[in-house]
Amino acid sequence: MDAPDDWIALSDPDITGDELEAVVMALRSGQLSAGPAVNEFESAFAQWVGRSHGAAVGSGTLGACLALKVMGIGPGDEVITAAYAWHQVAHAISLVGATPVLADIDYWSGCIDPVKAADKVGPRTRAILASNVNGHPADWQALRELATRHDLKLIEDSTEAVGSRYQGRRVGSFGDVSIFDFSQPSALCCGQGGMVLTDDPALASELGYLRERRLSDRNSVSVGSRVPWQASMSDLDAALGLAQLQRIDEILLKRKQVEGWYHTQMQSFEGIKPPYLAEHIDEVHWMLYKIHLGKRFTGSARNQIIEDMDSNSVQSAIYCVPLHQQFHYQQLGWHRGLLPNTERIGDRSLTLPFHTHLDEDEVSYIVKTLKDASVNVGAGAAIY
Repeated sequence: MDAPDDWIALSDPDITGDELEAVVMALRSGQLSAGPAVNEFESAFAQWVGRSHGAAVGSGTLGACLALKVMGIGPGDEVITAAYAWHQVAHAISLVGATPVLADIDYWSGCIDPVKAADKVGPRTRAILASNVNGHPADWQALRELATRHDLKLIEDSTEAVGSRYQGRRVGSFGDVSIFDFSQPSALCCGQGGMVLTDDPALASELGYLRERRLSDRNSVSVGSRVPWQASMSDLDAALGLAQLQRIDEILLKRKQVEGWYHTQMQSFEGIKPPYLAEHIDEVHWMLYKIHLGKRFTGSARNQIIEDMDSNSVQSAIYCVPLHQQFHYQQLGWHRGLLPNTERIGDRSLTLPFHTHLDEDEVSYIVKTLKDASVNVGAGAAIY
């Protein structure tokens, strides 16, 4: 198959005339900062996920910071999390002055392993921050039991899993609070922005007070006792988010079609297994199409594959650089060798383009290019 005329991007938001019209209406409304669209988006998204309260924020990182703050978590406290996930949310632990304690992941799902997390609980542990990694829900039943047993807060990062379901419920409905980030490559993309969801009215109220000062709060003594973060989402982002939410079932269905094309093409790629789906999972909506290269591949071979694909007009990427291999966390005492499953997967995880604008021929070209690149690095077929 010949190379495509255009670059095949890793992600490409699904934007239609509905989104354009919504943003133009917001621009003409005279209210560009937090306003009625933010309130409407909060309510609609919370209802869609199955939560009682939503607080729209400037990013998932800010949302996690606010959640930790309203839970009273800060310097001197520890929060257990994984090194392998959407790091922007986990960074919040350090940003509020708490100490991240990294637990290893389940090899198959990529999510934090509840057994390994239990081993990390200590006298200063205050919370567990767990992620639904690349769409696959974590083991929330086991995590909830662990949190209850040790009187810990449970924070759910669902940034990568919009629409996925676990035990009959959408992800984002399992933590004491849940965090979403709507930046690219989220299936629901606002450009920037995020959401914090909870069923606890007291937490929701504190999130609102800490997020920003509104004109109606200006003379409030109780609100004025808190220093605000000015972390709200804009009405422009909220208008875009609302339009995306109204189309989210359509967007997710189109992404499932692309996923199906990938699965079909991967059948001819010797050794590649279908993406893992645990028994307790009802439905997974991947954020990106992620593959795991086999033991014969090294991190440098994986990086060479990315370069080869780039030279053939296909954008691919490392899924993540695990936190314990990043400089900030190394200053806290973390280093390679401490999290074997994380390292095993982190060295050989590779993400491929995944969005609604791909067609079947492009998916075929992407997989063929991946096969050729894997042979070029001298490692043979990719296997688990």
